[in-house]
Amino acid sequence: MNWTRPAGLRSQLQKLWERGDVLASLVTGEALFPRRLILKVPTSAEMAERFDEVRGWVGELRAMAHCRVEMRDFSHRLFGANAVPNEAWVDTLDDALALIGKRREVNRFMSLVDGTRQRQPSLLDWLARRPLRALELSAEWSRLLDIVAWLQAHPRPGVYLRQVDIAGVHSKFIEGQRGVLSELLDLSLPAAAIDPSASGVSQFARRYGFRDKPTRIRFRILDRRLALLPGDREQDVTLDADSFAHLNLRVSRVFVTENEVNFLAFPAVSDSLIIFGAGYGFETLAQAEWLSRCDIHYWGDLDTHGFAILDQLRAHFDHVQSFLMDRATLLTFEALWGEELQQTLRDLPRLNEGERAVYDELRDNRLRRNVRLEQERIAFGRVESAIAALLDSRARPSR
Repeated sequence: MNWTRPAGLRSQLQKLWERGDVLASLVTGEALFPRRLILKVPTSAEMAERFDEVRGWVGELRAMAHCRVEMRDFSHRLFGANAVPNEAWVDTLDDALALIGKRREVNRFMSLVDGTRQRQPSLLDWLARRPLRALELSAEWSRLLDIVAWLQAHPRPGVYLRQVDIAGVHSKFIEGQRGVLSELLDLSLPAAAIDPSASGVSQFARRYGFRDKPTRIRFRILDRRLALLPGDREQDVTLDADSFAHLNLRVSRVFVTENEVNFLAFPAVSDSLIIFGAGYGFETLAQAEWLSRCDIHYWGDLDTHGFAILDQLRAHFDHVQSFLMDRATLLTFEALWGEELQQTLRDLPRLNEGERAVYDELRDNRLRRNVRLEQERIAFGRVESAIAALLDSRARPSR
């Protein structure tokens, strides 16, 4: 028996609410009511064969408050003429809210709409598109509008979030609401106040002109003759990206590795330094134009992600050479292979022929499923031999 009962009619209104249509209509003025609901009724055969059940169903619908049920005549051979439901209507918004119990939420939403209309009318469209999200933010909405107003008065302020001085608003609140603030600010700020090249929560500060925590670059000088620090100290240095970009080092060779232990253990090499890459994101290194004059050697894990990072680094420095990321190294340490949990499968256009061949073997699982050789599993003697071979090839005169 699939006849529509009162719970089914309420469910249709609940779905309308969950889509945000009810609240959106309060902003746009779209008329949702009166609204005819879907009403599945008994067939003629069911009315004849299950008359008592049908009569109970009719009683349930007719007793349903806030719903107008239109009837039609039905004649039964034993019980004569009867009226049965034909259509179900909800005539007003108030009726709908009573049926699904959302009057309090609507009152709260209308308070948001009224406040936004007075303070930031350009955000009414956002309320219409994201009404349920707005309702979730009702307790924070006034402070969000305060932040929007502050940035309208101070476009691209050039200060840290900590320096934004708004009553009741602290930097942790702004940081926690960067996602929704981005949506609101994009609608309410002039184009000149927005940096379109910066997107996402992580680039909120740059997009809207705040100062951000400087990106830091960690490196080791591998030749003590070029030491930055006085005395016989370990030359493990961390600088902000701008300071790193303005270094004047007499190095001719730069290594980049993603593994901190390998970074720390990397042996001394003349005229060289090593950078701790710490994953994707080489835009900051690109600011250091002096790196373009150096030989750069990238050492990553022998897996698909390692080659993806190499490909990304070459987007900024196309002369980068891979280090210990060849097929011979991979096969030599087969006993130490691990498993890459989720492979990169896209094409990597900046790999050379040899690198692409290894990458294809890995992503196509030709050697074994999800093969991964981590950097730290390569014997240190192999590392030293590879460095010696590299130096020897540079020292050997060209013919």
